[in-house]
Amino acid sequence: MIKRIKMLLPAVLAVLLLAGCAVQPVAATTARYRVTVVAKSRESEFWKAVLSGAEAAATEYNMQLTVLAPDDEENYDAQNQLIEKAVEDGAQAIVFSAIDYEANAEAIDAAAAAGVTIVGIDSAVHSDQVAAYIGSDNYGAGRLAACSALEGTEGKLCVGLINYEVNGANGRDREQGARDTFADSGRAEVVTSMQTHPNAASAHSDALRMLQQHPEINVLVAFNEATAVGAVQAVQEMERVDDLWLVAFDSNVQTIDALQSGAVDALIVQNTYSMGYFGVESAYRLLAGQGSSVEKSNITAVRVITRDNMFAIDKQKALFPFG
Repeated sequence: MIKRIKMLLPAVLAVLLLAGCAVQPVAATTARYRVTVVAKSRESEFWKAVLSGAEAAATEYNMQLTVLAPDDEENYDAQNQLIEKAVEDGAQAIVFSAIDYEANAEAIDAAAAAGVTIVGIDSAVHSDQVAAYIGSDNYGAGRLAACSALEGTEGKLCVGLINYEVNGANGRDREQGARDTFADSGRAEVVTSMQTHPNAASAHSDALRMLQQHPEINVLVAFNEATAVGAVQAVQEMERVDDLWLVAFDSNVQTIDALQSGAVDALIVQNTYSMGYFGVESAYRLLAGQGSSVEKSNITAVRVITRDNMFAIDKQKALFPFG
């Protein structure tokens, strides 16, 4: 019996090897979908978290991922050129966050006309060719920012607003949500507002000038990561930490430290990792013919984090998306 088994073993091994050889070429030639993320930036903690989520989804779904972003977060022309490059390089899907709601639309329409699937994340673009959008309820986030100030303070509020990207959909919607909520309260007035470049240095100098020109301001709202860092620096420089309520958007080392020290009173934090992950996952499902499983609009969570709740587990996960 043992002798017979020994005689059969070579034949069995040969069959298994042949079977393996027959399967291997199929796996090797399986096409990987090619997706390009055209972001606003690679540099901020916000975008690092978004891109980390995108990379995780690309790995999970075995997609070929390319990440492109302009050097300047205000340069929509450069972003349009990157969209064209993605099409030329054979991207089957583009996951896109618009610097300019209107000015990026033509390039996105052209990419869709070339057969590329478009998924929007973070900041919308004025195009009906976007198959799915993943991002925060930015109007609602603005309302949350205003509510945090109204609930955390008493008396009349004199409000200063520091925004960015005058033509970006998310900054515009956040400001409108805050304005409407302050107006509805009956005890808050927006004294002044300004647009600044989306970098901490510009936001710092503009916020400093605002506080010097309007010492009556007792609530300051900064609508993204860069403006938040600059606003924190201005509040500290003016020694207004104790008598001014600062609402900041997005988490990084500076804003989290400022929250803990008292310079920031409320931090509005988005689910950045999910934007990147679900953006790439949606691209995969659309390319794979699973469009019925993709929501046209996927609104990710926004949290209000204060010194009182910042050490809760769910808030820690939001503050440190890589944790």
